[in-house]
Amino acid sequence: MTSTAAPRKPWQNVLLNLRQPKVLAMLLLGFSSGLPLYLVGNTMGYWMRENGSELSAIGFLSWVGLAYTLKFLWAPIIDKTDVPLLGRLGRRRGWMLLSQIVVAAGLAGMAIVQPQGGLVTFAVLALIAAFASATQDIVIDAWRIEIANSTEELGLLTSGTQFGYRTALLVTDALILILATYVGWSMSYWMMAALMGVGMFSALFLAREPAATQLAAVEHSEPLWTISGLWDAIIGPFIAFFRVHGKWALLMLAAISLYRLPDFVMGPMNNPFYADIGLTKEFVGEVRASVGLISSLIGIAAAGISAVRFGFAPTLLAGAILGPGSNAAFSWVAYAHGDPTVFVSAMAIDGFATGFAGTALVAYMSSLTSIGYTATQYALLSSFYALLGKMLKGFSGVAVEYLAEGRTLIEGYALFFLGTALAGLPALLLCLWLSRQLRARPPQTI
Repeated sequence: MTSTAAPRKPWQNVLLNLRQPKVLAMLLLGFSSGLPLYLVGNTMGYWMRENGSELSAIGFLSWVGLAYTLKFLWAPIIDKTDVPLLGRLGRRRGWMLLSQIVVAAGLAGMAIVQPQGGLVTFAVLALIAAFASATQDIVIDAWRIEIANSTEELGLLTSGTQFGYRTALLVTDALILILATYVGWSMSYWMMAALMGVGMFSALFLAREPAATQLAAVEHSEPLWTISGLWDAIIGPFIAFFRVHGKWALLMLAAISLYRLPDFVMGPMNNPFYADIGLTKEFVGEVRASVGLISSLIGIAAAGISAVRFGFAPTLLAGAILGPGSNAAFSWVAYAHGDPTVFVSAMAIDGFATGFAGTALVAYMSSLTSIGYTATQYALLSSFYALLGKMLKGFSGVAVEYLAEGRTLIEGYALFFLGTALAGLPALLLCLWLSRQLRARPPQTI
């Protein structure tokens, strides 16, 4: 009698896949991708507020993050050209390494100048770091999609990206607050610049150039500076997207464009709120590093399970409910006057909600791209989801100051957070429509 081995459980398959070099590379690249985001955004706002910067200045300076939204403008160059000298590593790996070097240089420059050294110079350095970081995101997203051999592996790599990404956010949104307490903001930014070496190591020694990238380079070999090359680089991604997704394309784009609006608009005011309500950097950092991290990882895992079990559209719908709900939790913190227990509860809610919604959206957008236009199409999709929110978040400081007129500043914050939660209603309705429309006929994926 022959014995049949018991089938592996899903978590056992995940652990086995973690031994693949590409998965380890993806974890490290996800970390490198997430590291600069808050350093040129929310955490930078905390640093500026402690140095006496006005809320309006912090809000306006958050516009350096528009580099992430406009990255589709130069994504065709990355899709179609090699980096001089570093191009010998391959198209994806060469661009990875160059962007990581420039990010590290920009962060080091911010550490040298500091807000008190001149906001204009400080803002320019932050913009350079943001531009290079957005470029890094273009390449890493394309590498993740093109290196995957199957839909299941793409899901695994997406989860790996999110774990690395969320770990970086933990470092730059929580641990850095503890570091800054003891060694100062400048030294903390120097340390963050050094941590970009994690991504450089992965690009040099772990990541390999995807075969799909090399094949696409042959099939779409027209030089970028020719008419046919420009057409294929700029118009080709749009034609391919609408050809594949047909009448559902506009609905998909509309849902994506509004999905993370509440998070983006609220983002620049989070850390100034903590400073103004009297929460110490050490306490905020400790809560983020413990409760925030655990709840975020649970949210990422829950989104992955939901996507496999129920599909992308229902998972998006669940994220559209959870995301704005976490914003309302911060109104609770404001009305509780910064009560530590309430803050810990709000951070648990926020960690789970953002982890779930972020993973759901990334996995969904990744499934919509076509080989040959991966970098450009994903950059366009991620720009759609960020453009409106990043435009509006520049006015977040002005909004809080306006809502605080005739009230206390903390009441102004509470109303602002509640308003950002209500801004999630359009995305919720669109995701509900999308889920119903595509239930019988799921969107075609590539």
